Parts: sequence; structure tokens; C-alpha cells
Amino acid sequence: MSHTTRRLLTGTLLVLAAGAGLAGSPAAAQAAGISATIDVNSELKVRSAPSWAASVVSTLRDGQKVTVDCAVTGQTVHGKVRTTAQWDRLADGRYVSHAYVRASATIPVCDAKAGAQAYVSGKIRTRDGAVNVRSGPSTLNAVVRKAADGSAVKIVCAVTGAKVAGTVRTTNLWDRLADGRYVSHAYVVSGTVKTCPPATPAPAPAPVPALTPEQFIAAAVPGAQQGWREYGVPASVTIAQAILESGWGRSGLSAVDRNYFGIKCQNGAFGPHANGCHVYETTECDKAGKCFATSDAFRTYASMGRSFRDHGHFLRNNKRYAPAFAFTKAADKFIMAVWKAGYATDPNYYTKVTGIMVKYDLYRYDTWK
Repeated sequence: MSHTTRRLLTGTLLVLAAGAGLAGSPAAAQAAGISATIDVNSELKVRSAPSWAASVVSTLRDGQKVTVDCAVTGQTVHGKVRTTAQWDRLADGRYVSHAYVRASATIPVCDAKAGAQAYVSGKIRTRDGAVNVRSGPSTLNAVVRKAADGSAVKIVCAVTGAKVAGTVRTTNLWDRLADGRYVSHAYVVSGTVKTCPPATPAPAPAPVPALTPEQFIAAAVPGAQQGWREYGVPASVTIAQAILESGWGRSGLSAVDRNYFGIKCQNGAFGPHANGCHVYETTECDKAGKCFATSDAFRTYASMGRSFRDHGHFLRNNKRYAPAFAFTKAADKFIMAVWKAGYATDPNYYTKVTGIMVKYDLYRYDTWK
């Protein structure tokens, strides 16, 4: 990719479907778990407690298989499958609304004692200032709060994540707290912490098939035009940049993650159009030739259109590109202003983008004409 600037850079009523409601709690059935399938239009948020107010700890895709341990009563949800106050506790101790779940058998009620999540008490020990509590077990995940030296924490279990050198130890273990957040065990003093059960893996998205130039442009037009209507970036500019930067959609980022512009996550945040972050392990070298391992988190998208709209959102909300928006109906002037603002270091970037716009007559997709 030719640019670097932006890389530096979602009263309870209980109505239960027949055969899928709360039932008695045989210990054997609860231990074995119930197989279930997620039925949602796009993605279902997995939460730390049975309420929409609880923190989001992960997401599940439509059709994804899960194992449900038992059910509890929580906030009423109007979902795709039913309206219900039932929430299903998954094998990893997280919760999803039963309004979006189709189970293979009746889900037992969580035992009152089993429902109360056991935890290990711990304390933060730091000589490096307040410790970041994050949304996931990596320094790339979003910081959700700070924990001062001496703070008490409730640890549910531990997972393997990014390696951290801390006050107490150097380790790649991260403690999952009672609210579903994570803190590096490098700063925690506690008793023995059990390993978290493996989460149900999300199915890998199907790679985007290779397209001819004509097919790529046809697929790109709706999202690019929507991006202009929402943010003011000319559709011809968006399509040409995507062609140049993704190699007609054949780059790894675009083929796997539907990221056509190399936009990164920022401290775990991925904006209104992406659906997550994909961390890539890379090697970088300094001017002296010394190389070191590092990682970058790039945004992932459900569709090409979402990536194109996020491109518009990125430019519109980055102050350095503000001068370009005086030319929302003059595509060549718009991309010139974006390039001058430092979007790309390639001295021929403007010529390459406008050359693509001319060759494929992309100006015809600028919707104000």
C-alpha cells in the first residue's frame, strides 16, 4: 500500500417459545451443555451479564454454533426468534439473549449457586502508574478504565494474550475480570487462577472472490455512492483509491477482511462501519537495520460497501483533510487536496488515482451529475 498517514491510525415480560423455555435443572444436562444456533440478521453481541447494559465482550455471527450451559432471567429482548427475558449462559460464562437463539433441546435453569460466578480475589501492584483495564487480552484492545496500585480485582479466569513486562512479573497471561474486561497478570497479585474455557471460535469469513475490473467496479459503485451521500467523498475518488490500494480487491486485507483502504483500529476502536479488528503480527526494521516484531490491528468489515462508507467517514472526521471538502463536486480537486494533506507519500499518487478515474470513466458514478 502506498500510503501511511491513516495507518497511524459498533418490568420484564417472559414469553418463551414452545420447547425452548426455562426448565428444571438436571445436573448432568447442565454439565453437558445444549447445542444451539445463533439466528440474527448480522451479528449478536455477547455480554458479561444478562442485560443490554452489561459490557460487550465479543460477537457471534448468524448461523454460528454455540454451547449453552443454562438459562437465567434478565432484561426482556424483542429478537428475531422470539420476545423473551431469558438469557443463555454460554460455556465460557458469557451471556446472549435467548431472543436470537435456536436450541436443540430445552435449556435448564442455572442453579442458583452455579449461577453466581466464582472468582479469585486479586490486587493491582504497579510502579508504572495506573494499569489499563482493556476490552480484550492485548495492548491493542481498547482501554475501558484504569486501576490504581492497590486496587482490588475479581478474577474469573485467565487467558493467553500479548506478552507484558510488568511490576510483578513478565507474562502473556491476562486475567478476565468479573465484568468481562481484562488486565495483564503482569500487574496482579492473586491466588491460583484457572484457565478460561475456550470460546466458541467464529467461523472465518469466506474470502472475497477475485473479480474482473468490470465486476469490481460494479460491486463498488453502491457503497461509494452511499459514501458520497453520507460524507461527501466523490464516488469516483473512492472507487479509484480502492482499486489502487487493494489491487482490485486482491490484497490480503481486502480479500479476507474486506478492508480496501488499510484503515487501522485505534486502541481497539473500529468506528461505526467496521465489525471488529484483525491483529496481524509483522516485522519492522529501523533506519539502522535493526528489526523487531510488532503487531497492527486493522479494521474488518461485513461487506465492501461498509469499507467504502468507512473510507468516507475516516476522511470527513480527520481534520487534516478538511480542505478537500470544499470540492465534494469536483473529484480531481478533491483527491489533489487529500494527497496534499499527506494521505500518501507516493509523489505520483494523485496521477495514479486520476489516471484510473479517466481510464475507467469513474466520473460517471459521481451522483450529483
